[in-house]
Amino acid sequence: MIERARRYSDRSAISSDNQTYTYAELERKSAEIAADLLEGMDDLEEERVAFLVPPGFLYVAIQWGIWRAGGIAVPLCTKHPLPSLQYVIEDTGARSVLYAPAYQELLRPIFDLPDTDFRPAHQVGSGKVRLPDITPDRRAMILYTSGTTGKPKGVVTTHRNIEAQISSLVTAWEWTPEDRILNVLPLHHVHGIVNALCCALWSGACCEFLPRFGEAATFDRFRSGAITVFMAVPTIYYKLLAYYDGLPEAEQKALSDRLRAFRLMVSGSAALPVSVLERWKAISDHTLLERYGMTEMGMAISNPYRGERRPGHIGQALEGVSVRLVDEENEPVADGEAGEIQVRGANVFLEYWDRPDATADAFTRDGWFRTGDVATLADGAYRILGRHSVDIIKSGGYKISALEIEEVLRQHPAIRDCGVVGLPDEEWGEIIGACLIVDDGQVDLTALEGWLRDRLPAYKLPRKYLFTKELPRNVMGKVTKQELKKQFP
Repeated sequence: MIERARRYSDRSAISSDNQTYTYAELERKSAEIAADLLEGMDDLEEERVAFLVPPGFLYVAIQWGIWRAGGIAVPLCTKHPLPSLQYVIEDTGARSVLYAPAYQELLRPIFDLPDTDFRPAHQVGSGKVRLPDITPDRRAMILYTSGTTGKPKGVVTTHRNIEAQISSLVTAWEWTPEDRILNVLPLHHVHGIVNALCCALWSGACCEFLPRFGEAATFDRFRSGAITVFMAVPTIYYKLLAYYDGLPEAEQKALSDRLRAFRLMVSGSAALPVSVLERWKAISDHTLLERYGMTEMGMAISNPYRGERRPGHIGQALEGVSVRLVDEENEPVADGEAGEIQVRGANVFLEYWDRPDATADAFTRDGWFRTGDVATLADGAYRILGRHSVDIIKSGGYKISALEIEEVLRQHPAIRDCGVVGLPDEEWGEIIGACLIVDDGQVDLTALEGWLRDRLPAYKLPRKYLFTKELPRNVMGKVTKQELKKQFP
């Protein structure tokens, strides 16, 4: 990353806190931070360094500084409560924790953790020392899974893994030094770190941050005409559409004109409702590019930058990534049949931190990573049916995609959003439960069921309904299905 950055030394790299920083400034600050972290040592030799700072120049300088000192970067989520932060710090055995002043009181109760040095981030970065040579096989970063099926696991990626993840996207999405991305995504997750931040800096482009996400502030930056690339989760696009609908007609037209000038707009980290895709296309002329990935592998599949993007589909395998679909006996399935997505390539992670059994379970004997997600392949494009553990409902001998039912429900004029889960049942194994967010808080179920019977076979109809004002979600906007199940009586 540093070698590539030197090509663009005078170009803008980061825009944050009403300031713009060049690649040369980023290289210099990260070298100072690396020197301070080394504290007389020649090499951190993969010591873990956690950091809790808001998105911006200092975040990136710390990330690069850890890497340049030979350490493993452990970014902490700025929205997590103390127990979640403590879990990551203790699980990784972090040698140091760098934090912004705003998080001092939050972290204070754990300042006395043994063998961990808590340091204010703004005071780091004044030293100068010869930095170690870092080989591609070194461990570079630990990001944590969401923990929906157990305790969160630390996903260890090497510098080679990260480079493979970046380079495949830079090629597929045609990044250039002229790009400028507005990054509103959390920086403890591969979407915000790799897809947005690292791809921009690898390409000599500029990554811009807002102090915090807000619909008005985001549209203000869109109106500037400076932004060419935008990536977000479906929830953010939904919020932006709602805000857009409340604007005067003249402002809507001016904003739509700006949106049409964007080079690329991407949606990911959760299933994109077709209704949101179509509504966004109506105001921007952009068909949002959907892609598929995981913490363990970055991105593996993407709709094309040039070419047809089919609603409800995630496209084709990225360059350098091998993908296959297999049945429960680990045998390849025919086109059109559902199977688990398995992935192999340089992008796939090294290991789960300090969990050799979990690492072994994650791979087949011939080295394919088991994603746990189910998809079909038809007409050359993959279509996600959902996560095997929560989105594939086994009822009366049928395997039913919760995502398919959700997409149908969202087409009902009274339903704003929904979540579908499988609920334990003695007779059927599981029955389908649908949690609905509707305009008036209720909907006539008899009429809804009649409407659904025209669109779904009987075995895919929900048997239980629940009405709520909002769905439980993680910080990436993905519905947490295990929490949703608990809300059904």
